[in-house]
Amino acid sequence: MKADIHPDYHSIKVVMTDGTEYFTRSTYGSEGDTLTLDIDPTSHPAWTGGDRQLMDRGGRVSRFKNKYAGFLGA
Repeated sequence: MKADIHPDYHSIKVVMTDGTEYFTRSTYGSEGDTLTLDIDPTSHPAWTGGDRQLMDRGGRVSRFKNKYAGFLGA
C-alpha cells in the first residue's frame, strides 16, 4: 500500500436529531470532532414511512414553491 495517500481515519462523535450520541470512526474532521445531523434514520421520511415532514432549512423549500407556484396552472 502506498504511503501518505489515504485520509486520516479517526474517532468522532455523531449527534442524532433526537440528541442521542454515539462514537464511530470516520474521515470527517479531526480526532474528537462532533458531527451533528440534521436528518437521520429517525427523522427522514424514507425510513419513517413518510408520516413526518422535512424541516425547511434555510427557506429552500419555500423559495422553490414560490418560484414555481403557477407553473402548471395550479
